[in-house]
Amino acid sequence: MPKFSRNQRISVITKYLIENPNKVINLNQFMNMFNAAKSTVSEDIVVVREVMQKMRLGNIETISGASGGIKYTYSISKEEIEDFSDKLSNILADKKRIVPGEFVYISDILFDPSIVHQAAVILATAFVKEDIDYVVTVETKGIPLAYEVAKLLGVNLIIVRRGNKVTEGPTVSINYVSGSSNRIQTMSLSKKSIEKNSNCVFIDDFMKAGGTAIGIIDLLKEFESQLIGIGVLIDNVKTNKKILQNYVSIVEFEGIGEDGNPIISKTIDKN
Repeated sequence: MPKFSRNQRISVITKYLIENPNKVINLNQFMNMFNAAKSTVSEDIVVVREVMQKMRLGNIETISGASGGIKYTYSISKEEIEDFSDKLSNILADKKRIVPGEFVYISDILFDPSIVHQAAVILATAFVKEDIDYVVTVETKGIPLAYEVAKLLGVNLIIVRRGNKVTEGPTVSINYVSGSSNRIQTMSLSKKSIEKNSNCVFIDDFMKAGGTAIGIIDLLKEFESQLIGIGVLIDNVKTNKKILQNYVSIVEFEGIGEDGNPIISKTIDKN
């Protein structure tokens, strides 16, 4: 087996950790990978941890016990959150984004990998200390953001559908009341998609009154599971009657200004 220099080992360890966030990795994996002693691998990890902390790239936690090891989690500073929120607010505050009905066009943002990743880091960091089994979203525009959050948290993504699909097999469906329109709508989830007694986080692109999130809560109860957190990219604060209060958002939409531009402000959370 070839010998690896310290620089080579550190490069591989860093890449492996970043690609497997929020998962416990036993040191034996690296020992076997490099044919190296535990002390050597431990020293390498100390270097990686120090660089990660200095560069604000995340944290490496030591997990004790027979099945322990190390776990890498993303993190982001308050300054970085402020900078991203400012950037996103400036992008959204353009009258060309207004479409009929005073909606703001955001599809291009939701499919921009760099923007979605940065937003996902912010939202994932808000829930990284929670014991989470799944990230949940509703089809379709919120899927890229929810997928990235699930990846950063190291859990599976569950997509709740507006209707039944034959390919989903047996499903559980509920009716819920849209918070903004007061219309009765339906959402469904495959019985095979989630284990009982699971902790979930709901991620969405846009929050109006919160009716969809309430529907998610009720749907998860059918699986004897619970929603422990909600994260959204944009919070529509011009909605007068919010039926939901506790959630994390990145920016707020306050309506259309006299100049015809969307009024966007930054926010960290609504807890």
